[in-house]
Amino acid sequence: MSHDESLVLSGDQLISLWQDTCQELLPLSSPLLVDAWAKTSQLQKIEDFANDKWLCTFACPSSFNALQFEKNLGQIVKNLLEQKLGRPIELKFIFNQLDQQATLKEVDSAVPAKKPILTSLNQSEAPEKDFHDGLFESSVVKTTLVNRAQAIAKSIGLRPDFNFDSFAVSGSNEMAHVAALSVASNPGVSYNPLFFYGGVGVGKTHLMQAIGNYVLNRAPETKVIYCTGEEFTNLIIRAIQNKQAFSFKDKFRTCQILLIDDIQFIAGKNAVQEEFFHTFNALVKQNAQVVLTSDRPPHEIALLEDRLRSRFEAGLKIDIQQPSFELRSAILLTKAKAKNIDLPIELAQMIASRIDSARKLEGIIMSLKGEIELKHRSLDQDLVLEILGTQHQQERLNRRLQPNEIITIVANHFSIKQAIIKGQKRQKEIIHARHIAMFLLKSELGLSYGEIGKIFSNRDHTSVLHGVQKINDQINKDPLLAQEIEAIKTSLLSSSF
Repeated sequence: MSHDESLVLSGDQLISLWQDTCQELLPLSSPLLVDAWAKTSQLQKIEDFANDKWLCTFACPSSFNALQFEKNLGQIVKNLLEQKLGRPIELKFIFNQLDQQATLKEVDSAVPAKKPILTSLNQSEAPEKDFHDGLFESSVVKTTLVNRAQAIAKSIGLRPDFNFDSFAVSGSNEMAHVAALSVASNPGVSYNPLFFYGGVGVGKTHLMQAIGNYVLNRAPETKVIYCTGEEFTNLIIRAIQNKQAFSFKDKFRTCQILLIDDIQFIAGKNAVQEEFFHTFNALVKQNAQVVLTSDRPPHEIALLEDRLRSRFEAGLKIDIQQPSFELRSAILLTKAKAKNIDLPIELAQMIASRIDSARKLEGIIMSLKGEIELKHRSLDQDLVLEILGTQHQQERLNRRLQPNEIITIVANHFSIKQAIIKGQKRQKEIIHARHIAMFLLKSELGLSYGEIGKIFSNRDHTSVLHGVQKINDQINKDPLLAQEIEAIKTSLLSSSF
């Protein structure tokens, strides 16, 4: 393009120019970054600036997107556009206060399925806000839209604090963070399914729910479903019992975003896997987004059907590692700020050096909040050391109290071998001991019914549920049973030290 050419480009020309630029970006940067920030933004106009320069204005879906675009890709985009336009340029980032649902409908009608959202916005469609003026102000998004999105998110089980702004990022989770943002910006387009796996407290659920919150904030009408693998299983069982299978299928197979936490729970349950297989296929066929989390990668999930495993592995799988010391410190500072706690960085580092789980860090923050607000204590090193000491005692208890220890103590109490309690024998006294062991595994360790069932010769979770409920019902009616369980708990406490 020569210097004498008109700067007035049609919408199609702007789209073509930006699409070509995005393609050239791919080998120069991470495809995840390009999908998350470049392809979700729009080259809106090119105009005279100053000193023989042109100004390229980009419309971004939010101030956060604008910030990340400029930070991660700004210089590379500037260089590419200068080569294409043959003149020095400057970049400007704006975000528009548009009705998000209307915008999405316009895009859907103008862009083929599975193509990046790259459209030119007419400046008269909505007031625009310069990215550098009032970043992250509440006025950026209409109050009614925000309130509606928050109400919907709460109704489906999403935590409002599980969003991208509150997610601390470092090398151990950067790829997961970028992938989640890419999926949230382009549901059903970028990576489908998106599969997060890792240990407890690494941020899998946070990122999954952040996707749901982000989508609903942009388009509250989006049909989002969030549940755990155990809840999905229970819903299927209830639907079959109540002859409402059609309603269940209609609900899950017509959603636009399906978020399922701890998908490994459905392994070994044939009817549940069958239903999820057909649900998954129906959603992917209609470009609905599926996001899953698990404590292990698909190939390590025992009793998972091969046809499901292959579909999970066909998407993007990301291993989220335990947070580093630096990330743990950042998580503490972020969570403390969200709770209006002025946590000095040296105290955050003290905690981070002793606690290795993000979930435990959240518990520390809640303990600090309680001590400060309820007991009016000062936030100092003594308070932190006291809370860390209490946490350490609880960790000793939790670390040493394992499922097999509970079963051993129950077996010794009733003079029955462990193998018999775990086995299939149905004598009355064995069933009684087995039910008490199940009850304690649930009440003391918080294991799921499925996890307990695996311990007891792969029993179905409904059998475990029946046993636990039976003890729950009898314990308030039978003083001898209550005393018996208290005696076993005393033995558990003694064995944990």
